[in-house]
Amino acid sequence: MANSNVSDSLLRTPLYDLIIQQKARMTAFSGWEMPVQFTGLKVEHHAVRTGVGMFDISHMGKFTLEGEGLFPMLQSLVPSDLERLTPGKAQYTVLLNPDGGIIDDIIVYCQGEEKAVIIVNAATKDKDKKWILSNLGATSLNFTDVSSQKVLLAIQGPETVEKLQPLVEADLTQLSFFGHTDTEVLGYPAFIARTGYTGEDGFEVMIDPEGGQELWRSLLQAGVTPCGLGARDTLRLEAAMSLYGQDIDDHTTPLEAGLKWLVHLDKKGEFMGREVLEKQATEGVKRRLVGLEMEGRHIARHGYSVASEGKIVGEVTSGTIGPTVGKAIALAYVPTALSKIGTMVEVEIRGKLYPAKVVKKPFYKSENR
Repeated sequence: MANSNVSDSLLRTPLYDLIIQQKARMTAFSGWEMPVQFTGLKVEHHAVRTGVGMFDISHMGKFTLEGEGLFPMLQSLVPSDLERLTPGKAQYTVLLNPDGGIIDDIIVYCQGEEKAVIIVNAATKDKDKKWILSNLGATSLNFTDVSSQKVLLAIQGPETVEKLQPLVEADLTQLSFFGHTDTEVLGYPAFIARTGYTGEDGFEVMIDPEGGQELWRSLLQAGVTPCGLGARDTLRLEAAMSLYGQDIDDHTTPLEAGLKWLVHLDKKGEFMGREVLEKQATEGVKRRLVGLEMEGRHIARHGYSVASEGKIVGEVTSGTIGPTVGKAIALAYVPTALSKIGTMVEVEIRGKLYPAKVVKKPFYKSENR
């Protein structure tokens, strides 16, 4: 049932009443009242890994941009080569500040030479909007914030196509990873993308509220497991996907955060923070975000200190027991000299130091993606 301690001032998604009907436990998240779990974190986590689960992510920011010269303009704000994008494809990337710090991690969906959809984090929506508009200047671009007008549902897991296809007009098997299209879902116009934040195959559907509510009910009836923020966090951590505000922020660069693959320094042209990233690429970074595996069952939590030979050298950014991997795992920033796979460090937990090993990321990799 709803948590009576959750403030009435929090925002609610169009699916709120349907979620409450499922007796979800609610929590405050980025100014929204969101479900943290329904039947239980482990049940929901395993449903996504072995079957199919769905998440209400309507709280996330949703922008549409349209106009001549759109992608060259966006190019100045991100380190990824957007010229590689073709209609129907998407790019995970980051908005950068002049110091190479990450303002937010985003997905840019190319819908044509002059049209794009951008999905951003809920907590940074207003900041991102202001940053994009101020840096694009007085242009002819048409920027629309449709965040409050659309439901966004993530349906994730190896059985997603089987459960979702009967409700969708487009042939989902023809959508490649990070592919997307405009289609109809239950007769409603919808945008659907083969993306997600769980490490599994799956889709994200953006649709009007009425259609979103009908989609939620239809998926429930089809046996899809509703999932909350708790399972979303354990799933993304096993897949070593960064959480903005914890693993990455304005003071971390993509090269420090293990996101080198989205930094395309070989492309021509300037972009925000390029000089800093070029210097880091040449000279190396002083710290890196690494995967840690605890030697025992002690859990390394966000904010815990990382030590080497008894000296504090870094900090844990995310940590939990991974329900699929069955181990205590974490992400942490450590000096580059300690970032090599197999290096032993220690995590301070309640005043005591416990051994942990630097391991390869991700902690879990799906066979279905």
